[in-house]
Amino acid sequence: MPILIVTLGILLLVALVGYFKVNTFLSFIITALAIGFAMGVPAEDISNAIQKGIGNTLGFLVIILGFGAMLGKLVAESGAAQRISESLIKVFPTKYVQWAVLITGFIVGIPMFYSVGFVILLPLVFTVAATTRLPLLYIGLPMLTALSVTHGYLPPHPAPTALVESFNADIGLTLIYGLIVAIPAIILGGPVFASTLKKYNPKPLASLVSNKTFTDAEMPSLFISVFTALLPVLLLAGASALKYFVGENFVTEFLGDPIMAMIITIIVAIFTLGIFRGKSMEEVSQTLLEAVKDIAMILLIIAGAGALKEIFVVTEVSSYIGNALKTLPISPYILAWGIAAIIRVCVGSATVAGLTSAGIVAPLIVLSGADPNLMVLATGAGSLMFSHVNDSGFWLFKEYFNMSVKDTLKTWTVMETIVSVVGIIGVLILNQIIH
Repeated sequence: MPILIVTLGILLLVALVGYFKVNTFLSFIITALAIGFAMGVPAEDISNAIQKGIGNTLGFLVIILGFGAMLGKLVAESGAAQRISESLIKVFPTKYVQWAVLITGFIVGIPMFYSVGFVILLPLVFTVAATTRLPLLYIGLPMLTALSVTHGYLPPHPAPTALVESFNADIGLTLIYGLIVAIPAIILGGPVFASTLKKYNPKPLASLVSNKTFTDAEMPSLFISVFTALLPVLLLAGASALKYFVGENFVTEFLGDPIMAMIITIIVAIFTLGIFRGKSMEEVSQTLLEAVKDIAMILLIIAGAGALKEIFVVTEVSSYIGNALKTLPISPYILAWGIAAIIRVCVGSATVAGLTSAGIVAPLIVLSGADPNLMVLATGAGSLMFSHVNDSGFWLFKEYFNMSVKDTLKTWTVMETIVSVVGIIGVLILNQIIH
């Protein structure tokens, strides 16, 4: 019964957004209410769940996306994005630019949360696509694939790290195995799949693209452009590296916090891309204001997805699904992948799917003698399966790329499914090789 209610709820959401053209945020709230009442949750608990879901989701993302939009606007309006894109094109021929962006996404994705990497790198992707006159998805999807795979497979991201601890796995081996599995998943879900999407040519979010073409004298230097655009990456990666030498302390905790990294970056960017370029503080503030205005609806949509996710948590749908599946007589790797995949499809969040699966899957390792490192990867791969309308990442992609729900399902959802399926296949092959 819970699975049927969840399925009908998701169909309701699709119908409201896609067919009836109801505001997406309102559609999420209506769907959350409908599922909550259908599952017998008291009205007061539904209201509390919606408030908690919105609060928990926006508490982190509103700062990350807000500062990310500000950074993107400053990078675009100062000419820094044009400087970086022109330099990339000089180093890499046009036909290899896609791979350059993919590698950038992979390197950035290892130390950085998906949403942080998304908003930092997207302005660069938009500018490279405009400069090379290549389709936006052809350039952008490989980068997002790399970010998504590192988010789902590799420590130090929250779900993989928690799975390593829950399964008593070795974080070093998990990372090595994860890199082996991640590479083919990124290639197939990224450049290979993106090469079939050239007919799609969405127009990106206006706030992240500058319509002005800058002269060489108007643009900041390449060093300043790259340093400012990737400063959050440098801070987060530097803090992680520093921990290995000096252990955890105030400095590593402060610099390693994504919110602190973004705050520091914005302060630096205001000067390097604004004040030091001859702009007044008033002009810089106006640029930042315009950036925030353009992501207001995106924030509400993501908040709505958070509300729906919390309803699923309150109704314990994920536990119901996992317990129903864990007794099936199949490979523990496929079972771990399947449990995480179904929870992901029903709940939406890859992190929630991975973390929820941990308690269900952990006993299987002892019973089956499965490799705990590979079980982490199998569960992580399952947590990326079939992202759709109940996933905030789906709406992040849709809104920033300015695509319809239908086209987002055909592009983003298929990409996520590819990396999930390739991931479990890679785990099974790796298991045969090392055992």
